[in-house]
Amino acid sequence: MSNEIAVSPTLGAMDLHLLHEGKHSALWHALGAHFAKTGSGETGYRFAVWAPDAEKVSVVGEFNGWNDHANFMGQQPNSGIWEIFIPGVVAHQQYKFAVWAKGAPYPTLKSDPLAFQAQHPPETASVTVPATEYQWHDGEWLQTRESINRRDAAISIYEVHLGSWRKTLDGRYLSYRDLADQLVDYVVDMGFTHIEFMPVSEFPFDGSWGYQPISMFAPTSRFGSPDELRALIDAAHAKGIAVLTDWVPAHFPSDEHGLARFDGSALYEYADPKEGFHKDWNTLIYNFGRFEVQNFLIGNALFWLKEFHLDGLRVDAVASMLYREDSRN
Repeated sequence: MSNEIAVSPTLGAMDLHLLHEGKHSALWHALGAHFAKTGSGETGYRFAVWAPDAEKVSVVGEFNGWNDHANFMGQQPNSGIWEIFIPGVVAHQQYKFAVWAKGAPYPTLKSDPLAFQAQHPPETASVTVPATEYQWHDGEWLQTRESINRRDAAISIYEVHLGSWRKTLDGRYLSYRDLADQLVDYVVDMGFTHIEFMPVSEFPFDGSWGYQPISMFAPTSRFGSPDELRALIDAAHAKGIAVLTDWVPAHFPSDEHGLARFDGSALYEYADPKEGFHKDWNTLIYNFGRFEVQNFLIGNALFWLKEFHLDGLRVDAVASMLYREDSRN
């Protein structure tokens, strides 16, 4: 692997403009790790990450022996976006970003904020996903679902924590595929119209039940792959059940591999701890005044609705975002 800085010219001027304005409606297509092919037919993955205050950034992973000097990224001018195409990278490989804060002698290893899959906790790497697309079977549902979600419709929601609803005889989690059979049939038999998942974004601590998410674009790997979650939602739609999920845009954990001081600065969180730290939950609070952070959160909501065909989001901790007291007197 070369240690030369390389920029992949896949993000155009409009992408960069929309990212800067915080108005990119398909953020997950611009940032993160994506299968790509060059004009000469060479395949690999394109990596892109927002880290405007970083001095330098590289990609480390299974494909380069976790060598933080093997694949330095190039920064798109005046954007804070770092990008590289690395040939030979394939699906299901672990990776992280090595991020050097200004003046730092060594980098901090960070999970990809836009990763589509992550390792099973307590492991913390992001994982490349295949380029193939899931083939949905719910076209008819999508055309008619408006009636089941009307404000005056009879709605009965079954809220469920996927990790504890039911387990195998030897104590393991049910997989998304298991749940597609067992949970969906149970909800139908009980007469509910909707399933509401407690958060399914990847999270590091089992005890949080998903309410401290660490990878907002990655379905938790505890129960299987992203496509297996799609199959669960598809199965619910096939039996006339709408699917909602709890969504947590209010705060995030301070684990070193996550968003906290991502590029050495208070990037996603408020710099002032009186605004940026929630002492009840020991979490950091998103800087809602920053356009790029707004785009990250709104883009995440759109991602779940578009890429996973969810029928709605239940927003968690709304009072915390509105009143911003965070249990201070």
